[in-house]
Amino acid sequence: MKKILSIVIILFLATIVSAQTENPLKQGMPNTITLSNGEVIYDLSGKWDAIYEREGFDAQRDIVKITQQGNKFVGIKLIGDEYVGKGEETIKGELEKDGFKSLSANTCERWMSANAKIGKKCNKIKIGTYVQGLFADITLTRK
Repeated sequence: MKKILSIVIILFLATIVSAQTENPLKQGMPNTITLSNGEVIYDLSGKWDAIYEREGFDAQRDIVKITQQGNKFVGIKLIGDEYVGKGEETIKGELEKDGFKSLSANTCERWMSANAKIGKKCNKIKIGTYVQGLFADITLTRK
């Protein structure tokens, strides 16, 4: 019984490791681009509905237009607010095969490192960062 349980555990762990190292993106998938080196990455280009949430504050809505050149991208606010105005950069970063290589968010007129997760088919992005010591969420949904 112990031998069977050990084999099951080993197979389970091997499956997890394989899934983590395998590139889920393939050429031709929706919302992806293929770089000149053959690497397939997400294509974030376009307009995104944005919800900015911060502890203790009302959520703010905006529209972010992301432009992308190769693996680098910049998102600008199309509505703006008192902290990051209309036409100003709100996010920027660099992509790699599994998601973000680097990501920064412009919050309260300063750039902060951020973490993010890209949803399946690249139609939603959840960004987390800190603003003046408080956790802040930015949710982008492709228009």
